[in-house]
Amino acid sequence: MHLSYPAQTTMIRVPCSSMIRPEWILLAFESGFDGVFVAADGTDCPYLRDCTDRTAKHIREAQELMSNKGIEPERVKMAAICSVCGEAFVRLVNDFYSRLIELGPIKVRTHGK
Repeated sequence: MHLSYPAQTTMIRVPCSSMIRPEWILLAFESGFDGVFVAADGTDCPYLRDCTDRTAKHIREAQELMSNKGIEPERVKMAAICSVCGEAFVRLVNDFYSRLIELGPIKVRTHGK
């Protein structure tokens, strides 16, 4: 399939989505990213039965950290997507990108402000 998503999208592959730490998501925003989309393994995860639940917990923790920094929690999105669902993945990424365009550039609150 020749599916396309925005060229500004950076893919970072990890063995299991549950290994993504909330602090890493916050670091992405502090490093200039305007959004983080986590495609969880869902029931396809070969490592953990509760991968999606663990990933969702990390996303909630990241959103709390983001709120504390003045970053809109909706700038991080998680979806459980099977490994062969390319069309669904591209649709979700494109929808998320459109929402980030609506939100505009990120404004990270600095210490003391």
